[in-house]
Amino acid sequence: MVYIINKEDSVYNRFLAELRDKEIQKDPLRFRRNLERVGEVMAYEISKTFHYSTRQVQTPINVADVRLADEEVVVASVLRAGLPFHQGFLNYFDRSGSAFISARRKYKENHIDFEIRFDSIYTPSLEGKQLLLVDPM
Repeated sequence: MVYIINKEDSVYNRFLAELRDKEIQKDPLRFRRNLERVGEVMAYEISKTFHYSTRQVQTPINVADVRLADEEVVVASVLRAGLPFHQGFLNYFDRSGSAFISARRKYKENHIDFEIRFDSIYTPSLEGKQLLLVDPM
C-alpha cells in the first residue's frame, strides 16, 4: 500500500512547503523543527495501520476500555540527516527502541560515481518487534 500524505489537505503541507523553500531552508532551527513535525505526522499516519486490541485502564473513577497498538516498535534512521525526523517518530512512539545506521558515499576515482558504504549498525533486539526504517530522503 502506498499512501501519499501531501495529496490531502492538512497542516502537513505547510511543513513540507517550508522544508522545500530555499529561503526557509537557510534557518537550520526551522528546518530541523519542520523535519521533526513531518516525522510526527507520518508516525501518526503509520500508527493507523497497526493492529489494536482492547485493554483496560483504571481511571480515578472507573475502569475504561482503551484500544492500544499490539506492535512494539523500533525506529531506525540513517545517521545524521535523519535525526530530527527520527525524533518526530519518537515523539509519538515514545516507548519504542532506537536503531541507527552509519552510512556514507564512497566515491570512485572519477569523483562522480559512488557506492553506499554501511560502516555500522546499532540496534536493540528486533525479536517480535516492528522495524520502521525512517529516512527523509
